[in-house]
Amino acid sequence: MAALDAFSLRLPQPYRDLVIKHQELLRFAVVGSITFVVNTVVFYGLKWTILEPKPVSALAVAVIVATIVGYVLNREWSFRTRGGRERHHEAALYFLISGVGVLINSAPLYASRYWLMLEEPHVSALTQELADFASGMLLGTVLAMVFRWWAFRKYVFPDEGARVVRDAEKLLKADARARSASE
Repeated sequence: MAALDAFSLRLPQPYRDLVIKHQELLRFAVVGSITFVVNTVVFYGLKWTILEPKPVSALAVAVIVATIVGYVLNREWSFRTRGGRERHHEAALYFLISGVGVLINSAPLYASRYWLMLEEPHVSALTQELADFASGMLLGTVLAMVFRWWAFRKYVFPDEGARVVRDAEKLLKADARARSASE
């Protein structure tokens, strides 16, 4: 993921400042892109095989798998300097908020399939697939992403610079131990 950092250094000055200013959002977007691919592969893998008659369940499972991948990437890269909570509280809040995100992500597909009846035999197979992709993979993902961005920053990783301070404290303690051991 250092590629984004290297890329930002090669940009012309006005753009570089913009990228640096919104670095956290850009990292969140990169993680979102990765988890979107994970989500899409798992969704269609399940939808076209063992969960063929249950597309909403396939989407929910796919979102859960992508959420686990997203937690690791967001914690260690997107929000690496944020924190302020014990790790188990942070993880619990992350997955609780992501659970709400699953519901938000699934709602447009549910509405498309069961309220608007955009499923076979009411529409063609192609129309059904396009409606599933547009409602579940595009609209649902965007709505859930906006909600998660807001909620992660507000509740899961609330304190800017918290992990930088903790890392610095750990380094100071390790340095003090090394000095006392050498004396």
